[in-house]
Amino acid sequence: MTKSMAFTGKQATSKSNRRTFMIGLGATGLLSACGNGVQGQGGERIDARADASLNYLFETFPNTQDIRDKSVGMLVMPLVTEAGFGLGGSYGRGALRVNGATVDYYSAAQASFGLQIGAQQYAHVLFFMTDNALQTFRTSLGWAAGADIEYALREQGGNISAETTTSLSPVIAVVFGQAGLIAGATVEGTKYTRIIP
Repeated sequence: MTKSMAFTGKQATSKSNRRTFMIGLGATGLLSACGNGVQGQGGERIDARADASLNYLFETFPNTQDIRDKSVGMLVMPLVTEAGFGLGGSYGRGALRVNGATVDYYSAAQASFGLQIGAQQYAHVLFFMTDNALQTFRTSLGWAAGADIEYALREQGGNISAETTTSLSPVIAVVFGQAGLIAGATVEGTKYTRIIP
C-alpha cells in the first residue's frame, strides 16, 4: 500500500513536471514569436527589402544618387505601415548603411492622434550628411526625428532640386511610395530604435 502510494506520488510529480515543462515551452514559443524579426533570416529579409527600395529610388529619381554620394550614411526604411481609426500609428524596420554595408538594424514607430481612418504604406530614407549627425543617431538610445530634418521634395511638389542636393542640412529625408515621391510627407515625431539581433 505504501509502495503504491509512493508510486502514485512519483507519477503526480512527474505529470506536474511535464505540465510545467510544456507551459514553459509554450511561453518560450510565444516570446520568440514576439521577437524583433532580426533573428534567423530577419536581417536578410530587411536587407533584401532595403536593396529593392534603394534600386527603385535611384532608378526612378536619379538626383537622389547625388544625395547618397554626399552622405556619410543612410537609414533605409523600406516598408512603413501606417494605420489608424481616430488613434493611429506607424511601424517599420530598416537598415542603417555606412559605406554601402549594413551596420545596424532599426525600427521606426510613430503614434498619431486625430481624425484619421485607413492605412497606407510608404518607404523613406534618411541621409546623414555629416559625421556628427550620424554619430548622434547611432549613439542615441531612441532618436526622434525633429522639425529640423530637410526633405528632398518640398510641399509644392516637383523634382528634387540642386539646392537640396547641395544643402548643408545634417539630415535629408526622402519619403516615397509605389506612386513615387510623396509631397508634404513627414517623418517628424518618428522614433528610431536600434534592434539588437
